[in-house]
Amino acid sequence: MSNRNHAADTTGALTDAGISPDKKTFLQSLTEDWWAVILGTIIIATVLYLTNNGTVISLPAFKWATSEDLLGKILSASNLLLIIEMGAVFLALASVAIGLSGGSVARFAGGFALIYFLAIVSFIIGGNKSVSYFGLEYVVFALLIGIALGNLIKLPSWLKEAVRSEFYIKTGLVILGTTILSADLIKAGLPGIIQAVIVVTVVWFFSMWLSRKLKVDDEFGVILASAVSICGVSAAIVAAGAINGDKRKLSYVTTLVLIMAIPMMIILPWAVKYFHIPEVIGGAWLGGTLDTTATVTAAGDLVGPIAVKAGVIAKFSQNVFIGVAAFFIAIWWAYKKPKGEDGVPFKAERPGLKIVWERFPKFVLGFVAASLVFSFLLSPTTAKSVGPTLNGLRTVWFAIAFISIGMEAKFSSLVKLQGGKPAFTFVTAQIFNIFWTLLWSYILFGGYLFPIPDFK
Repeated sequence: MSNRNHAADTTGALTDAGISPDKKTFLQSLTEDWWAVILGTIIIATVLYLTNNGTVISLPAFKWATSEDLLGKILSASNLLLIIEMGAVFLALASVAIGLSGGSVARFAGGFALIYFLAIVSFIIGGNKSVSYFGLEYVVFALLIGIALGNLIKLPSWLKEAVRSEFYIKTGLVILGTTILSADLIKAGLPGIIQAVIVVTVVWFFSMWLSRKLKVDDEFGVILASAVSICGVSAAIVAAGAINGDKRKLSYVTTLVLIMAIPMMIILPWAVKYFHIPEVIGGAWLGGTLDTTATVTAAGDLVGPIAVKAGVIAKFSQNVFIGVAAFFIAIWWAYKKPKGEDGVPFKAERPGLKIVWERFPKFVLGFVAASLVFSFLLSPTTAKSVGPTLNGLRTVWFAIAFISIGMEAKFSSLVKLQGGKPAFTFVTAQIFNIFWTLLWSYILFGGYLFPIPDFK
């Protein structure tokens, strides 16, 4: 699949590579989500095996305060060797997925090497004591580096082959599941589900109302509303698939999601600290407003560990609605039978369990499985012993993803369709979402209706 289609079909195979559907093998037909689950599982299992057999897994160091630290610690031969070794392992794993899916491993390897190098640069910049003091983490620098490259130069084809933000994010999310224990889900499950129901429903209908008010067509409106109210890119893909939507509009919404995520990831954590919002409420707020679990995690890291857990739980509760949304949107669209510009009715897939399964993000299954294994099958001692290593590996996947996200975000595309009205709709609906979710985060996680969850 070319880079042009990554955002438009991230639930599909990693690459089409010119292979006809009837000639694809089982491995070539695996979706991006399944490859994320496979790679995440391999990493988790390997870390568990090595740790249980007494092997110490050393990860590179990135925290430094002085120039002496930078030269003697971060850029030392031993630390650089660890960086190279980790990159080689990540490249090997990702190349297996690309190669078995029919992609060009050679082109991917070159692009991945550059993206990985830029991710390491973002870690080193964010690892400075003075920089981190102002709450600026690797995420911010990874996004800025990616945006600079993506908007100032034309990306060569070999680099585009490796720009696969959703793939990297989903792999990291599977690993993240090892830190989300069922005990925590039970503690905050009901408030999270209630918040998800209220936020998703109200924000979706508000977004649709606003779209129609501004004369944005319903096809665009459905994709926009789903992206704002549920979980960004994944929800937009679900909605577009359920109504057989225009891929250009889906790419447009994807760009909006990626660009809006950047200021929100910086401003919302700052607001939590500036207005002294309790960490658990702030986390629930981040989880209900930011569009992917990866961005929720990154923003939560700027607030604290409790915010990370509360945010991921709130976002996970919303993710559950992806399959439900696919079903009901497909039903509504099938009965609506909208007409295109040529007067011919659009064809929508008939609703059924098959659509729900096809549109449901499979990486969530890996996330849940990892959480269940670490909650019930492993001893607390074992889970705790591998936690730092898995968390370190997860953040590297995320850094690579954020470099890619920046490269994918094209500012020029925002005014090309329908005079910028969809962009105005999206931004306005997102502002409404921010304040509406904050209200319910206070009500549900502030101790007014339920005991305040304890994530310590």
